[in-house]
Amino acid sequence: MLRKSAFALALATCFTFSAQAKAADVPPAEADSGDLEGIIVIGRGETRSVSTLVPSNLDVLPPGTSVQKALNFLPGVSAQSIDALGVNEQSLSLQVRGFNTTHLGYTLDGMPLGDGAYNNYNGLTISRALISENLGRADLATGIAGLGIPSTSNLGGALTYFSSDPGKELGLKVNGTIGSESSKRVFARLDTGEHGGFSAYLSGQYSEQDLFVNQGAYKKSTGKQFNAKAQYEFEGGKITAFADLSRTNQADDTYLSKDMLGRLGWDWAGYAPDWQSYLGVAACSVKVPSVACAAAPAPQKNADVTFTNGQILRNDDLFYLAGDFDLTESIKLHVQGYHHEDKGAGNNFITGLSNQGTASTADDLPVQIRDTRYTIDRTGGLGSLSWTVGFNQFQAGFWLEENTSSAARYIRTDVTGPFSLAKFLKGQPSTAQWVQETKWKTRQFYLQDTVALFDDALSVEFGFKGTYSKSDARAIDGIAATPPPTSSQFATGTLVAKDYFLPQAGLRWKIAPEHEVYASYSENMAMYQGGFKLGPQSVSQAVWDLQGKTLKPETSKSFDGGYRYVSGPLQVSLAAYWVKFDNRLLQYNPCPTNQQQNPGCGNSFHNAGSVTSRGVELGVLWNPLPWLSWYNSASYNKSTYDDDLNFCTATCVLKATAGKQQVDTPKKMAASTLSLKYAGFSASVQGKYTGHRYYTYTNDQSFGGYVTVDLGLGYSFGDVGPLKGAKLSLNVTNLTNKRYASNFDSSVFAPDDAAGTILVFHSSAPRQVFGTIGFDF
Repeated sequence: MLRKSAFALALATCFTFSAQAKAADVPPAEADSGDLEGIIVIGRGETRSVSTLVPSNLDVLPPGTSVQKALNFLPGVSAQSIDALGVNEQSLSLQVRGFNTTHLGYTLDGMPLGDGAYNNYNGLTISRALISENLGRADLATGIAGLGIPSTSNLGGALTYFSSDPGKELGLKVNGTIGSESSKRVFARLDTGEHGGFSAYLSGQYSEQDLFVNQGAYKKSTGKQFNAKAQYEFEGGKITAFADLSRTNQADDTYLSKDMLGRLGWDWAGYAPDWQSYLGVAACSVKVPSVACAAAPAPQKNADVTFTNGQILRNDDLFYLAGDFDLTESIKLHVQGYHHEDKGAGNNFITGLSNQGTASTADDLPVQIRDTRYTIDRTGGLGSLSWTVGFNQFQAGFWLEENTSSAARYIRTDVTGPFSLAKFLKGQPSTAQWVQETKWKTRQFYLQDTVALFDDALSVEFGFKGTYSKSDARAIDGIAATPPPTSSQFATGTLVAKDYFLPQAGLRWKIAPEHEVYASYSENMAMYQGGFKLGPQSVSQAVWDLQGKTLKPETSKSFDGGYRYVSGPLQVSLAAYWVKFDNRLLQYNPCPTNQQQNPGCGNSFHNAGSVTSRGVELGVLWNPLPWLSWYNSASYNKSTYDDDLNFCTATCVLKATAGKQQVDTPKKMAASTLSLKYAGFSASVQGKYTGHRYYTYTNDQSFGGYVTVDLGLGYSFGDVGPLKGAKLSLNVTNLTNKRYASNFDSSVFAPDDAAGTILVFHSSAPRQVFGTIGFDF
């Protein structure tokens, strides 16, 4: 436990919203927000619903928290993760207006981050791309993203992150955190200051934390990350370079079913370090001479038992070089090139025969290792040109990307005893279940005109974009001694998603001083997803031959409208929307998450027709006193399937899904944040209500609503000698110790689950406490 005397009051902050007009479309060099802390605006000037998160919004949460998780207090947003920091790769999920993580777009400084999926094939999460202390701001377009967003997944909006610029003065920032579950974290950043137009920073962080569940060993997660950014400003332009090196190594938590929750509770985990008991249970399924069957004691079932829930490893190297040039007073050019490489692995102990490759049975064990591997190698470029002519601002841009991704699953039959899986495994695996490599080609362009009339009281935007995306998947043998059998190998096949006219239009009208209304319409198309468990090419060749030629890309048509009031201490934002989501692909995997090693346990995909989403959102920010702010949000969303689902596996069954609420989409959410900052002291308390969520298409199974509360306290000592600032803070996540189902595994959603046996959810973390001390030099 943290001693109370170690941490005097706290960080916290005034939660602020800010948005600059058309921020999502401007180049990164123009969009950095080092001075946004004092701006309090809710999307003013935008023709669509946009909110902005700035660094002070993170203070209620522990240092190092993922920026994505911090979005949870915004209207219409549900951001989930099992860990307090929101960095666990498997459990990080996002829902915005009925669209899940992989149906949104993500960029960092204009560079595409992919579709945010776990086991990603075309990008990486923001926590692996940017250290949270280096955030400049994050813009969330909750319904309609700008035409210039380089994304092929933004059916329902986009998140555009911006890194902070280097400081203009020499400085060093250091902070250290300790907390619950043996948490430790240190961050440091050195700014060179500006010298003849050149400025830069170097920064790094190291973190570690244990699982909160009941597992005695092999439960540590670590993160190592380096960010560097350099800028050279000259008359008429700026050159920017950025580098990110990230190494994450995460102990994983188990997915639970409702049945398991009733029998085993929230904190069920692996048997580690009790290897012998684990072997006894495994021997009940796999007979070996050296180990006797010892069934799991009630209320456990043998199928519940694992030694650990595995280890997630991701190594990322990410770079970009960008230039911004004022060609004339009215013509501006932005160009950017980037490269990203990822090496990933997921290691698990599973039930199966390890015979050590020998004829002797004396050393046989009923345990194997499942070794799943991922790679990404992508390079791209993008550019935009803006030209102001009278009351018109014309914009045109392009995005090109070449990407080779791979996914493979190997089985190792040489297990002799327990050891840490927190490393990339060496040597040749015994067998392979599937190995697939996919080459991606993406081409995108856009044209737009923004017209400003009546001294900017009225602005009108209209334009379109074109998208072409090709995924060429190829089944390959891989590196195992025995290549994949036909029964479990993934398919060879090609998919193309293209549409060269996706229109978008919007207007914003300042109807009176401090009052404005807006409306917008957009059409979008998503490319077919890739990677293991995600896309329609991750199926057997037989399934592919049946469904591959009939698939259509998912599309959306969105209407977004609203009202804003910004005056002195009060800001109000009211939004309404209607969305038609067509060719909705529902994924089905018939095997439990912890048993997907079984041959032939592949995915199938089902076109559910369309989903219609309707909703309203309200945000109110009130600053009654200079040192006090109170923000409240509320949202209602009704996202329903328009048709019954013709669900075909071995046979076809018509499932009654028409009119049912979409899975993992709460109808009602509300949040409230009260913050104060006075004479060095700061405090913030944030509460969030998340409503009822279904995980079956027929809505026969669900989890009820819940309320969570987070607390941040802090005290800043100001300048003391050579210190520019010294700060102590205390953060408490899940203050009321509420346990609930956090994220859902979207790959196992099914039409129904009468017995409650689908392994579909992660349990939430209990109350956790973190203390931080920081210095600025």
